[in-house]
Amino acid sequence: MIYDDEEKLIPMDLSGTFTGKSIDEAKEKAAEEFGVRIDQITFRVLNDVKKGLFGKIKEEAKVWAGYNHPVIAEVTVIDGIKAERELNDQVECCRNYLKNIMEKMGIDAEINIAPSDNAFFIDIDSKGSGAVIGRRGETLDALQYLTSLVVNKFEGDYKRVTLNSCGYREKREETLIQLANKIGNKALKTGRSTTLEPMNPYERRIIHSAVAKIEGVNSKSVGEEPYRKVVISPDHPKKNGGKGGYRKKKSDGPRSLDLKTSFEKDYKKPKPEDNINAGLYGKIEL
Repeated sequence: MIYDDEEKLIPMDLSGTFTGKSIDEAKEKAAEEFGVRIDQITFRVLNDVKKGLFGKIKEEAKVWAGYNHPVIAEVTVIDGIKAERELNDQVECCRNYLKNIMEKMGIDAEINIAPSDNAFFIDIDSKGSGAVIGRRGETLDALQYLTSLVVNKFEGDYKRVTLNSCGYREKREETLIQLANKIGNKALKTGRSTTLEPMNPYERRIIHSAVAKIEGVNSKSVGEEPYRKVVISPDHPKKNGGKGGYRKKKSDGPRSLDLKTSFEKDYKKPKPEDNINAGLYGKIEL
């Protein structure tokens, strides 16, 4: 008779399955293997002895045995409590930092923080969202950068910080995708390249990802931070004088949509790899 199965068994410091001519014999083998007493081991009977004709054993008894070392278990619990306290300290420090900034700005805001193992997702809910976001999100970007410095002053693994307010990031992403599609289709029709405004790594990745879905068009990042830009180009530019093409003038070249923000001009941002598979939020290297 089967009492349990191995998929439902919890992981332990020592574990394994043992067989014997009886359940007791299987348990004794486990105790001998672990080097502890039988009463210190957790057992689950997987199946009892199965006998065939004339009482001959057809299938031996099988048990799962697990043992947790008291010292190891205690250390694991202590480490877990310590990690939880450190995470709570990070969250409170982050919340207090942003609350203090909002008070200085005269904004009544609610700070919602959703921490995970390697990231902090923060939403600032306020009626003064315009002041929190700023022109083209420059204030929000600045707050995100500074908050990342505060969060990562603690020991431990790097935490990626994403700061949002009133759904701005989602709306901005939608706008950038529409821009990438518009400029990409234009590149196909005209055979000309277009250089977009300077963007942060997160926004450049959105553009690269959207352009990658348009057949016959490619994109690349050029320049140095904080003025790094995306250039969208056709795979096969039209030649001068060609049918349906255009005659290039000396003054012709990649068009630039120069919409620089003061934050991008005044603050030097990190330069992560412009890899569309790297995720939308890159790590800030200091």
